[in-house]
Amino acid sequence: MKRPAAQGSREPRPGGPRRAHDIFQAALDLLVERGYEGLAMEAVASRSGVNKTTLYRWWPSKDALLAAALTDSDALSLSVPDTGSLRGDLRALTGRIAELLTDPVTAPIAAALLSAGVERPELAALSRAFFGDRLVREQPVLERAAQRGDPVADVDLRTVMDLLAGAVWFRVFVRGGEAPTGAELDEIVRTVLRGVEGRAEPSS
Repeated sequence: MKRPAAQGSREPRPGGPRRAHDIFQAALDLLVERGYEGLAMEAVASRSGVNKTTLYRWWPSKDALLAAALTDSDALSLSVPDTGSLRGDLRALTGRIAELLTDPVTAPIAAALLSAGVERPELAALSRAFFGDRLVREQPVLERAAQRGDPVADVDLRTVMDLLAGAVWFRVFVRGGEAPTGAELDEIVRTVLRGVEGRAEPSS
């Protein structure tokens, strides 16, 4: 996978520094190379060729800078698939999530967002906005399934994606950091899909 890239074709945001693209790219490159703890404003200034005082003038902390860089980046882009079946769509989404969490380029970025807590308000706000926007974009997955006449129960898409992404996240970050195999991803989707399809409980 290519390295995360800030959108170089964009004009600098109003009120931002003229070399914002270089600054954002340096921040993302250093995050990938050194991890969140190794990312420092001084290193970003040196890598981008911008004075450190300029960075602090626009972003008071590395969290604020990283949040701005990620907002301008397509590193964690997650296109919504249309495979023609609910199972295919959920499997494609789950595979992309696994890729984001395990690829050497995007894993440090995803980890920084996922670990954002109250002590990192800028990243936490970005994380909420990112996942909220993703949920809106994924809504057509269930809508298309219903239109096709697929057996779809009255389920909350947030719950479905939490179950899928949560299973992948747990395996990657809790059970050793290895990428789930294709068979494991198939099983995750198959298990969640049973609930989405609303299969009847056996009568007692």
